[in-house]
Amino acid sequence: MIEGAAVMTAELLKFAQPADAALSAYFRAQKTGSRERAFIAETAYAVLRRRRWLTRLAGADANAGQLALAALVRIQGVNLRQLEGALDADEMAWVAALKARPEPQLTLAEQTDFPDWLAERLAARLGADDILELARALNRPAPLDLRVNDFKARRDDVLAQFAAEGINAEPCPYSPQGIRLKTKPALSRHPLYLAGSIEVQDEGSQLLGYLLAPKRGEMVVDFCAGAGGKTLLLGALMRSTGRLYAFDVSDKRLAKLKPRVARSGLSNVHPACLSGENDPRVKRLAGKIDRVLVDAPCSGLGTLRRNPDLKWRQTPQSVAELTRKQADILAAAARLVKAGGRLVYATCSILEEENAAIVDAFLQAHPDFHRLSAKDLLAKQGIALDCGDDMRLLPHRHGTDGFYAAVLERSK
Repeated sequence: MIEGAAVMTAELLKFAQPADAALSAYFRAQKTGSRERAFIAETAYAVLRRRRWLTRLAGADANAGQLALAALVRIQGVNLRQLEGALDADEMAWVAALKARPEPQLTLAEQTDFPDWLAERLAARLGADDILELARALNRPAPLDLRVNDFKARRDDVLAQFAAEGINAEPCPYSPQGIRLKTKPALSRHPLYLAGSIEVQDEGSQLLGYLLAPKRGEMVVDFCAGAGGKTLLLGALMRSTGRLYAFDVSDKRLAKLKPRVARSGLSNVHPACLSGENDPRVKRLAGKIDRVLVDAPCSGLGTLRRNPDLKWRQTPQSVAELTRKQADILAAAARLVKAGGRLVYATCSILEEENAAIVDAFLQAHPDFHRLSAKDLLAKQGIALDCGDDMRLLPHRHGTDGFYAAVLERSK
């Protein structure tokens, strides 16, 4: 297993593809057991999360295998006795020396395990203490959040079934249909999942649907639908009435939505692959849509608990390219909104240039739109979340992924 962890760590540190995709490909090829898969994934992900600290500890010339060993003994608490038989004498001596090594003096970026540019940007806005709290939260694995499809099931009933099965679960603190699991059981074959009664979805992502708050019979667009997690929530909130368009530029992503819609029992979802934000279908619907959700393509830096490789794969240049795309997408989606209609712009980023800066620039160029208070909109639905006019969620404060959302309304 240690050899597999070293191999996988080396592969992930190439950053040639998303970490989850690389792991899936490796496990398919190796046909490993569930215990071995968990060990390899946890070790490789620990290196991705704490790469800078482990490198300072192990030395700049440490290879992937040594970083994996460092993660095992300094993060995961594996002792020398447990490693006997799996390592040769030289490797055991190296690990023993590493285990006894004192904590090195670290820069702020090394303490947070962020690249320098990201640490600098966040520190300028949050301050040193807050960025350390944020980093500690982002460098821990995320819990598993589920959303109950109340078109098919009640949260209390799902919780009761989990309890009967010995699955440790509790209601999420904010989302009315959210459930948080203390463990990560395999759910893809669970009867509730197969019946469409539950979906995997972070609580922060669920709250975006309640900000949009679509009503029965309305025309609604999920403008960057992807695999459709938020689309399914919107459809349930609409009680499968009206018309819900799931737009995306990727056929591959939309293909994943179709079986999920079938399981959900919804009949009002209409997926459509767009050629871009100026697709003719967008033009035909201009000024006709009651509510539009724009969960914009972003750096994903709010999801580092789940995708720790993103902090090493993103750069200031890639973020600058994303902000241009985000501004274009928001402007295109806004053309769909009818007078008096609602537009929600959201990202899973923690960078202001992808968040409020995009919205502020949009509002300057579009005086026919104005902000609504996210806090007030959620309160009207019985969701007590002190998030201000724009919703900003952070893992160390709210227990969710990092999310941003601004709610805009077109003047009547």
